[in-house]
Amino acid sequence: MLQKGTIKLRAVEPQDIDFLFQLENDTSLWHVSQTFVPFARFDMEQYVFSVNKQEPFATGQVRFVIEHTQNNKKYVIGTIDLFALDSINRRGGVGVVILEDYRGRSFAGTALDILIDYGFDVLNLHQLFCNIEEGNKASLKLFESRGFEISGVKKQWNWKNGKWIDENFLQLIPID
Repeated sequence: MLQKGTIKLRAVEPQDIDFLFQLENDTSLWHVSQTFVPFARFDMEQYVFSVNKQEPFATGQVRFVIEHTQNNKKYVIGTIDLFALDSINRRGGVGVVILEDYRGRSFAGTALDILIDYGFDVLNLHQLFCNIEEGNKASLKLFESRGFEISGVKKQWNWKNGKWIDENFLQLIPID
């Protein structure tokens, strides 16, 4: 099971449609996900019924819902993804979104720990990578605390609020 303490990574289920619909239509996240138009609820339904149904390398991605259990109640608090999965070069990108009410409580770190183990132990990846915008100190701190290192900077990579923003490229390559 993909669980550590009160945090569990689970497959996307039909009951997640409304949650994902709201998350994917949060315009404050669009610049990171390269989204330019709203998602229709129908599109979200189709996605939920097709996601994680095939082998991860065939689709190039795996999405998990992050669930937190407290006092025997389960709360959906975010998502964590492996994207750009590459079976030849054995690598994948990591993206995580935690709802604002749950940030700063170590939930993202625990979810990332679980995903790192899954990537290396189950998918047999050689490395993980992520992209973090300059100025996103919380995400940079999170990934660096798990051993990711900045290996490059993509200059003027994202257009946000009328200006260009650099993006850090981080990698996690375990020592053999």
